[in-house]
Amino acid sequence: MTLKACIHPNCSTCRRALDWLDCRKIDYNTVDIRENPPSAAELGMMLQHCANNLRKLFNTSGQLYRQQGIKDKLSTMTEQEALSLLSGNGMLVKRPFVLGEGIGLVGFHEKEWEAALGKRVH
Repeated sequence: MTLKACIHPNCSTCRRALDWLDCRKIDYNTVDIRENPPSAAELGMMLQHCANNLRKLFNTSGQLYRQQGIKDKLSTMTEQEALSLLSGNGMLVKRPFVLGEGIGLVGFHEKEWEAALGKRVH
């Protein structure tokens, strides 16, 4: 299994996550999230892994999130509107954003990654 890792090349958290994958010899393909944001379908899959919590998909500490006032708009957005917004601009998406067969991880939390990927055969 090869994971799809949507990252921002200058993001230190993304680099730590990729180092973590490399140390465990887990196969992945990187995608620059700015140039190729996750599709609405991929975001929908990730949403299922995030217990349908749309907020978890957003880069809430990002400048664009704050500039657009998304915090105040999110509660009134439909799922489709939120996924469309995210798929239209990768800088709004929490990263790293990692999808694979039965795997969906957003953000780098080592314990979560270990639970999801640590015991996989590489």
